[in-house]
Amino acid sequence: MQTITLLSLLAVGLLMRAEARLPTVVDGQALPSLAPVLEKVTPAVVNINTKSVQYVRSRQSDFYSWFYGLPSTPRERVTQSLGSGVIVNAIKGYILTNHHVVNDADDISVVLADGRTYSAVLIGSDEGTDVAVIQIQAKDLVALPLADSDRLRVGDFVVAVGNPFGLGQTVTSGIVSALGRTSLSGLNYQNFIQTDASINPGNSGGALIDLNGELIGINTAIFSPSGGNVGIGFAIPSSLADRIMQQLIEFGTVRRGSLGVSVQDVTEQLANALSLNRNRGALVTAVDPGSPADRAGLQAGDVVININDSQIINAQQFLNYEGLLELERENTIRYVRNGRERDVDARITEADRREINGEELHPLLDGAVMTNLPFEFRDNFSGALISEIKRGSPAAKLGLRVNDLITSVDKKEVDGIKQLLDKMEKADKTPVLNIYRNRRNYLLLLEE
Repeated sequence: MQTITLLSLLAVGLLMRAEARLPTVVDGQALPSLAPVLEKVTPAVVNINTKSVQYVRSRQSDFYSWFYGLPSTPRERVTQSLGSGVIVNAIKGYILTNHHVVNDADDISVVLADGRTYSAVLIGSDEGTDVAVIQIQAKDLVALPLADSDRLRVGDFVVAVGNPFGLGQTVTSGIVSALGRTSLSGLNYQNFIQTDASINPGNSGGALIDLNGELIGINTAIFSPSGGNVGIGFAIPSSLADRIMQQLIEFGTVRRGSLGVSVQDVTEQLANALSLNRNRGALVTAVDPGSPADRAGLQAGDVVININDSQIINAQQFLNYEGLLELERENTIRYVRNGRERDVDARITEADRREINGEELHPLLDGAVMTNLPFEFRDNFSGALISEIKRGSPAAKLGLRVNDLITSVDKKEVDGIKQLLDKMEKADKTPVLNIYRNRRNYLLLLEE
């Protein structure tokens, strides 16, 4: 027994010694390691902590306040969240992260890889693409260079760096599983990189890098029945994140344009009727007069199959790509009419924006986003639709809500955001808006 025990101890000792001295060369070839790349990358990936303060009222306390004539004092509820970010400009301290990481945060703090902690300010955030830019004032920062994510191929090796579950900086590796994913629910404009590199809650806003140590994506979402990683993660391509970031830095928001069309899926029956080889593309059902699509010559019945060399499979994919088109750029649209493919160029100008921010109209409307009504509602309604309201903003304090419809300014009717801009520019110093909500009209005086 003693001999066996001694031999066992010797074996364990040898194993431990072997594990402590992993070979660096096998058959004359050096073992590959990500360590040299990660030594340059990890200082640029940060942890982000946010705090949000909300005031809630208790029905019971409200009753006693009313009964005894006491002032009603709402209770303060503080919520905290964790995420990740990537330093992309070391001189100015710009950090790329996700919109959902910093959305509605009252306090944002950034913890660097070396342990330093800084307060951050929000430069801009875009819910549609889930991209946000924050900024810190710090010295000796390390930034990641951005790779051209348009050159990625399925099968390329990638590495994810972030802060899963608040554990601290963590590195995982995998490959590019798919490109151009657009099937996630809850996100408006999608063109995701899919990867099997482990991504978990807390990784949001972290870096997806290539083997050169360059940023190819911002980790943003996972597909998981359980909430944990199952090998299906998604990242915003760096090329898209960079374009959104430039607009957020310059304007504080993303200026999106609209081609001015309504579309639907192409069914097998429609494909046969329209002499299409297969049932793919987005069928144009209506065209706004004077819109970029109208100026380019598109008509109802055309089937859009390609935008800027990107295939359009269905109506949802068309809407995704349309939402990513930039202003003042030529966009090549390929469509099918009468069984023949054609190409046209469409330029979306400043006047063709699909949404405007309230502060462009009036200081009291700051925090609201207005957009045109969807085509399906225009037969019965007319006006500019409020699609977003930021919590605690001047617009929210006015009592405005999402889905309110602005139908007139100073009794002059409005049929969309172009007219709304025009009417507000010509309005009195204290314009009166007509707000349609729940089948009732309300007058709102914009008086500071």
